[in-house]
Amino acid sequence: MRLGLNLGYWGAGNDADNLELAKEADRLGYSVVWAAEAYGSDAPTVLSWVAAQTERVDVGSAVMQIPARTPAMTAMTAATLDTLSGGRFRLGLGVSGPQVSEGWHGVRFDKPLGRTREYVDVVRAALRRERLTYDGEHYTLPLPDGPGKAVKLTVHPVREEIPVYLAAVGPKNLELAGEIGDGWLAIFFSPEHFAEPLAQVRAGREKAGKTLEGFDVVPTVPLVIGDDWKACADNVRAYCALYIGGMGSRKKNFYKELATRMGYGAAAQEIQEKFLAKDYLGAAAAVPLEFIDQTSLLGPAERVADRMQAMAEAGVTTLSVSVMLQDHEQGKAALRTAVDALEKSGVA
Repeated sequence: MRLGLNLGYWGAGNDADNLELAKEADRLGYSVVWAAEAYGSDAPTVLSWVAAQTERVDVGSAVMQIPARTPAMTAMTAATLDTLSGGRFRLGLGVSGPQVSEGWHGVRFDKPLGRTREYVDVVRAALRRERLTYDGEHYTLPLPDGPGKAVKLTVHPVREEIPVYLAAVGPKNLELAGEIGDGWLAIFFSPEHFAEPLAQVRAGREKAGKTLEGFDVVPTVPLVIGDDWKACADNVRAYCALYIGGMGSRKKNFYKELATRMGYGAAAQEIQEKFLAKDYLGAAAAVPLEFIDQTSLLGPAERVADRMQAMAEAGVTTLSVSVMLQDHEQGKAALRTAVDALEKSGVA
């Protein structure tokens, strides 16, 4: 199992700290540094900034939103980032959610599985530098009865294939990630509840005539180092409450549905009700301690090492930590402790 670092979103006064964490991850030998986007900072700009100031670590989007760009634009961006970074880019994609897709990008959130499949088809064809033609339900290239013509990408990526990761939460999307992706970007990954989602990924691999061999299972896991693991968990509460309570509408929230499938339905309902009522402290307090513990790395190095071992045994191949601390010096210390814990776990 390798280590990664997820920097999340930028532009909230944390840019300098995030860059220092990325540099430290590069120095420590982390495998990859990821950046996210929603409706603030965009991932490609951040990743180009990080790649320019690191030497070895891969840079990855977790994720670039499918409704935000045409597939051809995504291929252009991926090829450019791969070239500028010297072959260090990983392309993580996700459909976002109905509120962001329709409210921010003006793209209908319908048939997400079909759109994702076609999107990845077009991106890969463009990156292979084929003359781009596609006749699908969602994408048609060139447009018929017009002046458009089939052209090919002028940029040559460093690698023949740029790895494509899919962010997936629901059962059908997990199967799709296994079928067409090179890796799965997971959230709220619990070793105690891994069997079903991993079986869905495996079903997708089998559908494509493949196994899990070489497939990258990459959960983002909150990391808080300290003597009292329960006190450490308090640093993660707001993050859990935001996703379970506020990422989506009352009727459609993928993360609330995930928590429910994990056996936390009553708590998830309470979290959502309080969050949507703007009782953010109450929503955070309603997140079960057990849920936080199962999906995070909390406490001293020895305890973190035990959880890392459980993650590896559950099938994780790249463990991407999200440092839940404000001060970058504390964050850098946490990254070093994670390296020590990985060595102690015996799964490096």
